[in-house]
Amino acid sequence: MGILETIKDPLDVKRLEEGELTVLAAEIRDLLVSSVAKTGGHLGPNLGVVELTIALHRVFDSPRDPILFDTGHQAYVHKMLTGRAGQFGTLRQEGGLSGYPSQAESEHDVIENSHASTALSYADGLAKAITLRGEAGRTVVAVIGDGALTGGMAWEALNNIAGRKDLPLIIVVNDNGRSYSPTIGGLASHLSSLRMTQGYEHVLELVKSNLGRVPVVGAPLYDTLHGIKKGLKDILTPQVMFEDLGLKYVGPIDGHDEGAVEAALRRARGFRGPVIVHVLTRKGNGYTHAENHDEDCFHGPGPFDPLTGEERPKPHSWTNVFSEEIVKIGGERDDVVAITAAMLHPVGLAAFAEAYPDRTYDVGIAEQHGLTSAAGLAIGGLHPVVALYATFLNRAFDQLLMDVALHRLPVTVVLDRSGVTGDDGPSHNGMWDLSILQVIPGLSIAVPRDGARLRELLAEAVGIDDGPSVVRYPKGALPKDVEAVGKLGEMDVLRAGDADVLLVAVGPMAEICMEAANLLDAQGISATVVDPRWVKPLDQALVLAAAAHKLVVVVEDSGRVGGVGDAVARLLRDADVDVPVRTYGIPQRFLDHAKRAKILSEIGLTGQDLARQITEAVARRSQVMESHPARLVQPTD
Repeated sequence: MGILETIKDPLDVKRLEEGELTVLAAEIRDLLVSSVAKTGGHLGPNLGVVELTIALHRVFDSPRDPILFDTGHQAYVHKMLTGRAGQFGTLRQEGGLSGYPSQAESEHDVIENSHASTALSYADGLAKAITLRGEAGRTVVAVIGDGALTGGMAWEALNNIAGRKDLPLIIVVNDNGRSYSPTIGGLASHLSSLRMTQGYEHVLELVKSNLGRVPVVGAPLYDTLHGIKKGLKDILTPQVMFEDLGLKYVGPIDGHDEGAVEAALRRARGFRGPVIVHVLTRKGNGYTHAENHDEDCFHGPGPFDPLTGEERPKPHSWTNVFSEEIVKIGGERDDVVAITAAMLHPVGLAAFAEAYPDRTYDVGIAEQHGLTSAAGLAIGGLHPVVALYATFLNRAFDQLLMDVALHRLPVTVVLDRSGVTGDDGPSHNGMWDLSILQVIPGLSIAVPRDGARLRELLAEAVGIDDGPSVVRYPKGALPKDVEAVGKLGEMDVLRAGDADVLLVAVGPMAEICMEAANLLDAQGISATVVDPRWVKPLDQALVLAAAAHKLVVVVEDSGRVGGVGDAVARLLRDADVDVPVRTYGIPQRFLDHAKRAKILSEIGLTGQDLARQITEAVARRSQVMESHPARLVQPTD
């Protein structure tokens, strides 16, 4: 039996001898590689925090001492050391372990965060609560990466933490110089200088060894230098940025030396106040293929061969199409610039950055800043394209509303991984954007149904010069192109039917709606299928089309509340068209992790489910019409 198999609780980690810790670390890395090779997941970040996490559980008493991980994707080792190592074969699978902290899994997972830069705020509040309740002896630990420190919310938290000298809070800065890719910006440069500095103690030793050879002046001069060591320290190790905030600072520490990390954490705990512990780690440490992976050190690979590090081939994706098309647009228009929030490769902007490096801006994990910076670029005469995961737009809603839309600026926001994303769980499903964006005046929203429409709509969006635009698409492989058979205004007619049902297929739901329409035919119900292409503003031709049908059905890969279905119903009410509207979309709840297809099936967004539900709706509608009071009035002579 390996050592890891004996770990059922953090107390088991505390009982290990020093020599056993090295073996435990090796076993953890083996399990990380073998598990993620099968399921995909966040490998590089977790390989980098093995010794750090072991040290955390040897010094602190989880869950009495809450350990909070920012952004949460590096909590795999924490899960193993809290009794879940035997379940790692189920990682990111339906019914299995989540890829992020999960309160449902363990009392050791205090928060379910997977959006960056949040843990320090959680920690601030939790530490204040512990202090207020007089729970002496407890310590809150927040582990945050240098990438997450590029987010403004982290600095808002630091500002408040530094103002309370009594907070039992330790902030572990896990500094590997990367978020997905190398961390950028002034903070990154600052931390890099800390990583490269040997430390003033080493410099003093060097000075002493040389000056000591000089008679008379050597020793006195060394004493003078030692007397001003604080000034020398400030020059050589710029950790004073943290100290000037009023935070004690310990480090930098070699994050792969478990003993050194453990000693630093014990020292920090003894201060009984807010402390920064700066730990230097290497993303992907211990697995050569991850260490040598230039793009992101196997940050989040899909399934791969653990011997060669080769990922399984991936089909051509929505992201690939965007990547190709934005490079093409960049070649045609030199006013188009691109902005990414620390996700150059995941959102498909790497090729644009290679082609036009001077027109690409990585703002770090700072979506709010990114949108308002885009506003500034637009005021300056450029057309910014801001590429984000849909779930992360939530963080920058105010900036899109007040800084971009209020000024009617030509900024295009491209939302990758919209709708149901699946494996990464509730925080990563991009199901909120079509609801929250409906309230923004002057905003245009395009939802392509396939690769050909993504190319068309991206070009149209970048062509809008009197206000902001959004283009959204899902995660994964492209569906087959669905060609239009006609036009209704600017909408595409995908299938012409009789007056029974008008099916409004929002973007990638087109394929499912076409399947449902074919199944409805077998029930004697004829359906017309249209793709609006632009769902905000809606085409007025939709009013006439709806009036010509008995039932309107809207199908969207988004939350039902406030989404496209609600917008269609409002449009028809305003036009005094009383045709009933049914909306099928994502229920307003947090969805458990599973494959996209499985989730869509569970929430009734398949062709067969839609056909059944629409058939029932038509039957109910027919019963209502038959029993309508107007039909019960007998004609008179």
